[in-house]
Amino acid sequence: MTSSAAPLFGTHPFITTDWTTVSPTEHAGETGTAHWRTKEVGGLRLRRVDYSPGYLADHWCRRGHVLYVLSGTLSTELDDGRVVELGAGQSYEVGSGQETHRSSTASGAALFVID
Repeated sequence: MTSSAAPLFGTHPFITTDWTTVSPTEHAGETGTAHWRTKEVGGLRLRRVDYSPGYLADHWCRRGHVLYVLSGTLSTELDDGRVVELGAGQSYEVGSGQETHRSSTASGAALFVID
């Protein structure tokens, strides 16, 4: 069986990333800040994200993500009123154009995000 669809992770060679060497960019939230270390690989955006304590996103997002919590606690508010709390070792997955969502954290959180 053959498929004309592009491979999920592109056709790049094996690579490694030392995330401590990827320069962070600062993104202001409605409150608090997010620091993103971003890398593009095979058509995907990979991010190591650190949210400060008291962070609240300044926008509602419709982009699809796979989000994994490395440390801290993350609250994700969905447009239907649900709030999902995730701690270290937990993830969420949402497709593009699905539930609109935004993140916040009272105590700070570190994440790994693929989108």
